[in-house]
Amino acid sequence: MRKAWQYMSLLFVGLSILVLVHTFAYPYHDRLGPGPGFFPFWMALIMGGLSGGLFFQTLRTMKGGEGISVLLPDREGLFRVLMILVSLSAVVGLLDFLGFRLVMLLFLFFLPWGLGLRRWLGIIIFALLGSFGVFHVFYYWLKVPLPIGVWGI
Repeated sequence: MRKAWQYMSLLFVGLSILVLVHTFAYPYHDRLGPGPGFFPFWMALIMGGLSGGLFFQTLRTMKGGEGISVLLPDREGLFRVLMILVSLSAVVGLLDFLGFRLVMLLFLFFLPWGLGLRRWLGIIIFALLGSFGVFHVFYYWLKVPLPIGVWGI
């Protein structure tokens, strides 16, 4: 298991170097402030630093098997991970058809419920504000085009 941690951390160090090299093709800043190369540059540096730190930590602390944790989650954790992945896939698949407001309403209602939250009033308020409220802010105030859907909701 120690070798797997080391290989994956080195893989992510290499990936961050690749991303860092490609960020130099974009301007770091433009006349309005940070440019298109700003965010990927810093994310590549952070990812490379954290991955390098993980590599050296595995070299130092995982000798003889102590400190090795299991990579896969338990049954409940695996169910939650799969629920999130399926929910996000449904959002991607239904976003253009149903529109942002309805898809996010369903997503923000069923996902917290599926993850174990049982305060119905909180879930309903969160889903309404997260779907209709966010749509209003982005669509009307910030003028960001979001999908409307077939029913115009």
